[in-house]
Amino acid sequence: MLPGITLTNQDESTTPSKKGFFQRKSSPKAPQESEDLYEKGLATIKDLIAPPAIKIMTNSMQVGEVMTRTYFVIAYPRYLSTNWFSPVINMDFAMDIALYIHPIETGEILKNLRKSATQVQSQLTIEAEEGKIRNPVLETAMEDIEGLRDKLQQGTERFFRFGLYITLYGEDEKDLNEKSLSIEAILEAQLVYTKPAILRMDQGFRATRPLALDVLDVANNLNTEPLSTTFPFVSSDLSSNQGILYGINRHNNSLVLFDRFSLENANMVVFAKSGAGKSYTVKLEVLRSMMFGSNVIIIDPENEYKHLCEAVGGSFLQISLNSDARLNPFDLPKNVDDEDGESIFRSTVANLIGLLHIMLGTLTPEEDTLLDRAIHETYALRDITPHTNTRDLEPGMFPTMSDLHQVLQNMDGGESLSLRLERYTEGIFGGFLNQPTNISTDNQLVVFNIRDLEEELRPMAMYIVLQFIWNQMRSELKKRLIIVDEAWVMMQNEDAASFLFGIAKRCRKYYTGLTTITQDIGDFLSSRYGKPIITNSSLQLLLRQSPTSIDAVAEMFYLTDHEKFLLLESNVGEGIFFAGTKHAAIKVIASYSEDQIITSDPRQLLEIEDAKRDFDASDDQY
Repeated sequence: MLPGITLTNQDESTTPSKKGFFQRKSSPKAPQESEDLYEKGLATIKDLIAPPAIKIMTNSMQVGEVMTRTYFVIAYPRYLSTNWFSPVINMDFAMDIALYIHPIETGEILKNLRKSATQVQSQLTIEAEEGKIRNPVLETAMEDIEGLRDKLQQGTERFFRFGLYITLYGEDEKDLNEKSLSIEAILEAQLVYTKPAILRMDQGFRATRPLALDVLDVANNLNTEPLSTTFPFVSSDLSSNQGILYGINRHNNSLVLFDRFSLENANMVVFAKSGAGKSYTVKLEVLRSMMFGSNVIIIDPENEYKHLCEAVGGSFLQISLNSDARLNPFDLPKNVDDEDGESIFRSTVANLIGLLHIMLGTLTPEEDTLLDRAIHETYALRDITPHTNTRDLEPGMFPTMSDLHQVLQNMDGGESLSLRLERYTEGIFGGFLNQPTNISTDNQLVVFNIRDLEEELRPMAMYIVLQFIWNQMRSELKKRLIIVDEAWVMMQNEDAASFLFGIAKRCRKYYTGLTTITQDIGDFLSSRYGKPIITNSSLQLLLRQSPTSIDAVAEMFYLTDHEKFLLLESNVGEGIFFAGTKHAAIKVIASYSEDQIITSDPRQLLEIEDAKRDFDASDDQY
């Protein structure tokens, strides 16, 4: 076929007359000819799949309404990194790629390499006799030839002719040129050079069909090692048959659908700089998870989940010094069938000692022992022992922090501890920790808001709330999500970080997934429990990062330079989503209705409040 010629189907049973009109032949037909003529009039699969026309031009080809262009690789660099071809594979537009590998006999290659080695060595000898300085080009060539000869002779390497062809598709010439420039830029950045199959576009198109026909036949010589780097052993597909929609896969525009409870654990960590969309993303996951029956409990330090909670009819519990909502750290979980009362009691005492470490500061071993005795005596005041069945106990039956304070006052050596504890029972923080629990988590969504607490009390509040949630998890088995926002606050204290890690490690047993959110990865990883929490999370989401923290993130998650650049340049709601051993670039997208519920934009929230007031005013008029 010649360039510029358009091929169309013509009916062979017609011939042009002298006047230019098509007239049907009238010669008589034999029976076999009639049968052949009849079969020609039947529609075949070829007729159904064939394009109406193909137009071959110098630098492109038009197949029906689609423009195509085929490229072949003409040169590779001296070194090829693993998965260098994956950026091309994951481009978000249509293309066909063909890799042709033609093995070459090792014996023939060894003969040619021996001849080449002799020529290079001769040239080196001649230059040395002439007194010339060393030639790095010849020396490098000699090293490469000898190294390849050794590997071929030992059988650890083989030699191949390798052809790599790429056929691009575009709506028009402009679209095709833009995609061509993108492919050329990606490959040339890695010193891989391509050329279009000029005057051979039809052969290039055929070579990239699944027919195993290398009609283009443009190949390079590669041995096994560099050839292995070409194979795209990457997986950017995170779609499954169940779960919720997390976003759009930026590699290929597919959907990122995943069920976090289908992994070895349902834990998740979210790292992002302020304003990168981490709370927006988590709220979207909460809203979609609730549609599948998940119960959600959130620790909200900045009042970001109030609008979502009101929209879905959840329970919004404000934890502060003047709030009516109270949590008693002395509460014991209900006995469950597979746990005995003694282990539950000991676990609660250990958690209480951890809370008191946060409240009272550094304690000596003697003070730890004294606190242990005092807590046991405090429970004994209410007739609660390690063997008590807690199923029949109500919240008002448990002791409080005031009871512990009173016990310490009457113990030898407990005067110092009682004085330090007094500020939480009778002092400025009195009433926060020494009242019976008066809240429940029966609602599908429960938000604990600690925004109005003083900074000093926030780690304690997060600890107490998590302990309350832990008791609820052990008392009743449900499909739950626990979300801890600004988790770096807890990571600043050793005991709080240890408690959070304990929940992350054990919540899988109770059909629960822990989501840990933080914007300060430095403070998070400064704790010795930071990295174990990350490694115990099967899902990880990295959104836009700041330049000051990107190196720590890259080291923790083994990011490539390309992935580091992606996180630095991502827009709001864009990042990298890790699920088990797979990961892909993601863009979080919400519908209009979801966006109205989960938005954290102050301007948008004011507009929603104004719309509510206008609606209420119009109702009053009627």
